Amino acid sequence: MPLALLALAIGAFGIGTTEFVIMGLLPEVASDFGVSIPTAGFLVTGYALGVVLGAPVMTVLGTRFSRKRMLMLLMGLFVVGNLLSAVAPVFSVMVTGRVVASLTHGAFFGIGSVVAADLVAPDKKAGAIAMMFTGLTVANVVGVPLGTFVGQSAGWRVTFALVAGLGVIGLAGVARLVPDLPKPEGVRLRHELAAFRNVQVLLAMAMTVLGFGGVFAAITYIAPMMTHVAGFADSSVTWLLVLFGLGMVGGNLVGGRLADRATMPLLYVSLSALAVVLALFTLTAHNEVAAAVTIVLIGALGFATVPPLQKRVLDQAHGAPTLASAVNIGAFNLGNALSAWLGGLVIAAGFGYTAPNWVGAVLAAAALVLAVLSAALERRRVGDAGTVVTGSASLPADRRHTAAH
Repeated sequence: MPLALLALAIGAFGIGTTEFVIMGLLPEVASDFGVSIPTAGFLVTGYALGVVLGAPVMTVLGTRFSRKRMLMLLMGLFVVGNLLSAVAPVFSVMVTGRVVASLTHGAFFGIGSVVAADLVAPDKKAGAIAMMFTGLTVANVVGVPLGTFVGQSAGWRVTFALVAGLGVIGLAGVARLVPDLPKPEGVRLRHELAAFRNVQVLLAMAMTVLGFGGVFAAITYIAPMMTHVAGFADSSVTWLLVLFGLGMVGGNLVGGRLADRATMPLLYVSLSALAVVLALFTLTAHNEVAAAVTIVLIGALGFATVPPLQKRVLDQAHGAPTLASAVNIGAFNLGNALSAWLGGLVIAAGFGYTAPNWVGAVLAAAALVLAVLSAALERRRVGDAGTVVTGSASLPADRRHTAAH
């Protein structure tokens, strides 16, 4: 794997850290600004919405630049957003900083996926994409717990200053290691938008929303579930999230390796197993050991879907994949927001803290149905392309000239 992937992984590590570290620092931020915890939650919501909206907007703006230059601009904007958060004098400025940083998220991963795939042989694309996403998964194992510890010990502003420093390192890495690949000739915005007329691209994005949404339906409410149902102490939640992060790392790497060989079979297996494990979590959540093992499995199975889904979008949007790739990153965050909302609804309805697991299982099962449908449509298209109609009979395409005579 080229060294350029290391630079992309460092940028992904910084982005993953800033996305999730705020969840462990909400009490400190709320206290400093004199706002309630629910109000401080806008720092999470604002970031997620910024990712969804920023992915297509920033990618469209980036069509004027080479991919390397756009990656550098995005990392620069990431640094500005986190520095703004670190020095924010009032809460509204803090929210603004979070939104500015979030605008880079989808475009960085979207453009970075295209660059990573272009750096390697065609049969190693998913592995290269997974290598970049390793930075995001490792952030949940190292960056988030360490950032939370620093924020609670030295102040949350120090955490965001350090994250900005990670952005500077990522920017330098992109500038030094990523080759300045030329923009594809003849590709215009209309070509990028044309990808969204491809039903396979839309199905892959829908799988992303539902499949990864299944993961976050459970993980969003992991703290009350583990403390009130499993019986863990409040201090154990951080380490349970580390277990989830370890599962993400393993699932991402295995998924990247296998997706290059069999994209759709991997999606069938991972989505099926994810639906089953999420359903079982309603039972295993009542036992500490079983719950911990299940959390690892959810992280592994959930992130095993990321490389094949991202690769499928790139493959189906061939020729002009950049915008579709970035929008698919936004789809992950859309799934997070949708599943968190649905999980909150079932808890508010009185079904208990384990109810979001059933929501997640249903979402993962729905993603599996879409995967089967996508493959069926693809087989039908290939079959139609391989036959010609002569009178009332269908003949193989390689016999069309014989039939014509």
